[in-house]
Amino acid sequence: MKAKQTILAILALLFFGSAVAQDEPISWDSLSEGQQQVLQQFEGSWGELSAGRQARLLKGAERWDGMSRRQRKDAKKRFRSWRELPDDRREQIRERAQIFRELSPDEKRRIRENYRKYGQMNRDRREQLRDRYRRMTPDQRKQLRDRLQRRPRPPSRD
Repeated sequence: MKAKQTILAILALLFFGSAVAQDEPISWDSLSEGQQQVLQQFEGSWGELSAGRQARLLKGAERWDGMSRRQRKDAKKRFRSWRELPDDRREQIRERAQIFRELSPDEKRRIRENYRKYGQMNRDRREQLRDRYRRMTPDQRKQLRDRLQRRPRPPSRD
């Protein structure tokens, strides 16, 4: 039973926020044997699920089925970490993810690049930046964000 709950939870996490438009319900019998196996805990209630939810779960089952053992292990670990977060922190993450999804492709690229650069810094430098940011007042933080958004970006070397 716990394995079934884990699979459900992983599927929900992997595909949280994915918007799949589906007008027509999907019949249980139309699912492949592998899809039915991954989604077996929904068999009794499959017809009661919305078409959109069915489509998201189906997409999740297909993705899960295509994962290597290592990828599945990593997904379970990420989901376990997610479940351990307090509800308010999860809600904050959901809100920020929605804000990110609404950004322009250029803004998303800039954020991803900054995150990559931050990850490549040595541990001491990252800690210095975190400490400096934590010591800032809300006004100082806003000024920093505004300044960084206005900074001209050098042309990319593609």
